[in-house]
Amino acid sequence: MDGPTSDRTDTTGPPTIGDPIGALDPVAVIVVDHGSRRTEANESLEAFVRASAERLPYPIVEPAHMELAEPSIGTAFDRCVAAGAATVVIAPYFLGPGNHWDRDIPALAAEAGERHRGVRWLVAPPLGPDPLLMDIVDRRIAHCLAHVTDNAEPCAVCAGSGRCVLR
Repeated sequence: MDGPTSDRTDTTGPPTIGDPIGALDPVAVIVVDHGSRRTEANESLEAFVRASAERLPYPIVEPAHMELAEPSIGTAFDRCVAAGAATVVIAPYFLGPGNHWDRDIPALAAEAGERHRGVRWLVAPPLGPDPLLMDIVDRRIAHCLAHVTDNAEPCAVCAGSGRCVLR
């Protein structure tokens, strides 16, 4: 059989690190957002990625910002390679496709990849459209409605912001 093989009985999802995917191992993931001039916005992605890294089946997970802040895609790519990555997957933290996914992120990834001959890379699709996103929307709405009817505390995002208020 050509290409990666797996002896997994569950083939509904992507291969995990334990699968014999050969030359792709180890796989690193860069979760990249747009980047912001607001430090707290950039720190939010970085904290999310750090907190989520152990939930992913990849040994190397790094945050990055497409522009306006560090770590950049290039910096994150360099960190992945320094940690031993043979393959780098750039996962856009974007809701849908657009110019950043079509052009900007691939161009920045290609520039970073040029510094690391032999390391393979790809840009994964954005988060949506995916039906799971509507589950998140539903949970957020349900929690907000419970909060404004005194049946729930404010969520971590809204706590102290004064934003989850029925007007």
